[in-house]
Amino acid sequence: METKQQKFERLAEHRMNDTLKKMKLLGNLANKKNYDYTDVHVKAMISTLEKELNILKKTFSMEQEKDKKTFTFKNIE
Repeated sequence: METKQQKFERLAEHRMNDTLKKMKLLGNLANKKNYDYTDVHVKAMISTLEKELNILKKTFSMEQEKDKKTFTFKNIE
């Protein structure tokens, strides 16, 4: 039977590889011989990707913070 970690690793590898392939395809759009675009287009694409990456980071960070449910005054100055 597959453990939770094995399931995570299997799904994460598959989804990461799909994402990396899609990012490469986006990069192919930079070829000015085949496509016409402006800096506004590029900035909109990059901005959206950066926002989604930040959401992903926060999601994983929040998962880790869920485990930390203790209170202390030691860190308050």
